[in-house]
Amino acid sequence: MNKGLKTAGIAVMAVAAVGAVAALVVRDQLDRHQRDLFSPQPLRRLACLGHMARAEPTVDNITLLRDFVAWEPRKLLKNRAKLILKRMEAEAQRPLAAG
Repeated sequence: MNKGLKTAGIAVMAVAAVGAVAALVVRDQLDRHQRDLFSPQPLRRLACLGHMARAEPTVDNITLLRDFVAWEPRKLLKNRAKLILKRMEAEAQRPLAAG
């Protein structure tokens, strides 16, 4: 029983380590490409849209997304950007909560 428990513990730790490394690699790739909104590579543009979806609804971000929607040739990416833009515009129009 003790040997089996030890083996199971090592296996769980190995799986956790591999998962952590994989998460770090994916996060690093997203961080590298999050500013590539006008990249020639669609996956980089998609990664950047993911970043933009979490960004604050500033005038600069809204303007950037409007330019991107006008420029983007792929319907899928253009529709994703339109949804993000719509949310940002709605948030920007809400009054600030006092407090």
